[in-house]
Amino acid sequence: MNNKNIKSLLILLTFVGVTMIGCKQKRISLDGDEPIKVNDFIAAFSPMVLPFAVADSNIHAFEDTLSIGHKVFSQFVPDSILGEIVNTEKKFSIHPVGRFEKEKETYLIVNITQKKKTQVVVVAFDKKKNTFLAAKSLIDNTAEEGYIQSLSINKEPTFTVGKERINPQTKQLEFTHIGWVYNTAGIFMVIVNDTNEDHKKVGVIINPIDTLPRKNKLSGEYATDKKNFMSIRDGKDVNTYQFFIHFEKKEGACVGELKGILQMKSAQEGIYNQGGDPCIIDFNFEGNEVTLKEKGSCGNRRGMDCFFDDTFVKKRGKK
Repeated sequence: MNNKNIKSLLILLTFVGVTMIGCKQKRISLDGDEPIKVNDFIAAFSPMVLPFAVADSNIHAFEDTLSIGHKVFSQFVPDSILGEIVNTEKKFSIHPVGRFEKEKETYLIVNITQKKKTQVVVVAFDKKKNTFLAAKSLIDNTAEEGYIQSLSINKEPTFTVGKERINPQTKQLEFTHIGWVYNTAGIFMVIVNDTNEDHKKVGVIINPIDTLPRKNKLSGEYATDKKNFMSIRDGKDVNTYQFFIHFEKKEGACVGELKGILQMKSAQEGIYNQGGDPCIIDFNFEGNEVTLKEKGSCGNRRGMDCFFDDTFVKKRGKK
């Protein structure tokens, strides 16, 4: 083979190689109506390096130009979950930000925009089965006036949402940092709630399970007042419930919050005891009251000088 033929062959091989690489890297369209494989859906999210941080001012900086259609997204994320984040009856757009994997979960970070509001949302999938586990909206670009919002994700991962401002009167930094993790109960729960603001001025208490079904016997609202309450919602079966507890003691100086799964051991006794979580709480239902008794170490869910030891009275449900 002469030099001319060798040169022609090298050019041809280079062209074929580039063509094959281009075909291999070509993305599948995600903005149509056709069903796609879950592996292709997850692969559309580029790998992320942790730790990761984003502020409300640059919320679009990390999103991919790739667009994910509503019908494609709802193949893998239930519409009932998406409906808690946006109004699915009106136009919105979805863009991938990235993905990272842990031992048992794959996490997808998504930007969802509706009108002028853009949210950063985390979606957790079972790593082995590639099935949906949970989703949570983390931050958006509609912070209160004067506040700056930020999101940081560490290697654990803990999803920490921060809200900061310089108080116009005292000229001092005020902040609230709330950290969320995905747990084995299948939900994102609060493990850090740190603030130097007067709790009375922080704002309305957000009940993360308020809209969930409450058809089972023990489901409902239990409270002593607006700032000391326990919400119970239906779980996967009649012996399992989702709950959210919020209390404020010592005139608001000691605050506690916990969201998790309550497993009934008998008709009256239940327990919160999730693998890997040192916090354990016993629940006793008697009449229209529920009594809580902290057994494990729940110090990262409350102030140091107060405990999950309370009795709440069930409120009469709305007709």
